[in-house]
Amino acid sequence: MMARCSHVLLKVDDLHQAVRDFRELGFVVDYASAEDKAKHAHIWFEDGPIIELLTTPPGAHRLKWPIEFAFGRGAGVRMTRWAVANEGFCDVAVLIDEPDLAGPVKSLRAEGIRTGRVVRWTRTKPDGERTRFQFAYPRQDRLPFLVSPYDPPQHPPEVDHPNGAKGLRTVVIDVAATDRPAFDRITGGDPAFAVTTAATTRIRAIELEGLSGPLDPALLHGAEIH
Repeated sequence: MMARCSHVLLKVDDLHQAVRDFRELGFVVDYASAEDKAKHAHIWFEDGPIIELLTTPPGAHRLKWPIEFAFGRGAGVRMTRWAVANEGFCDVAVLIDEPDLAGPVKSLRAEGIRTGRVVRWTRTKPDGERTRFQFAYPRQDRLPFLVSPYDPPQHPPEVDHPNGAKGLRTVVIDVAATDRPAFDRITGGDPAFAVTTAATTRIRAIELEGLSGPLDPALLHGAEIH
């Protein structure tokens, strides 16, 4: 199972304000769907991991069981955790280089890594293009989750962030000792992850390549970005 970091999720309270703030910081930010209804926005790079801004709908913290039904076992705990979290990095996804996640999920389960069902998803972009992909959540809600490649591919051929950012080089992450074997199996030893041992698995920061200067913390919505 070939795996590498796909994207880090940055929970924000107000998506539209966060988009404005990150644009002020010198990032090119694209809404994932029609702006008036969007819950996600992306900071793309030409290659490698990206940053995904997301917000959660009102009352999402009360929807554990409907979420479990819609997105598989383990999804409810994970997504309600996003809902109650303060602003900041809340999760990370790992890209599996296979169009169908059924095989990788079966392999993880056989190794004792409990994982929910594979969800097939379609997103309509602001320009009307439809993007298809799959995802699956490990039952341990702080382990990275799995995503398939986007169909069609979404990385733009050129990205010119005014602040000079060229790519997401490193995800600085704490990993609990009890999570480490499963974490290593899911991430495949991707060097993009800089791992330290701690009591709780969580993203602490990310490091970008090419930034022309420091970013104003007041505009980062709880994220630590260097």
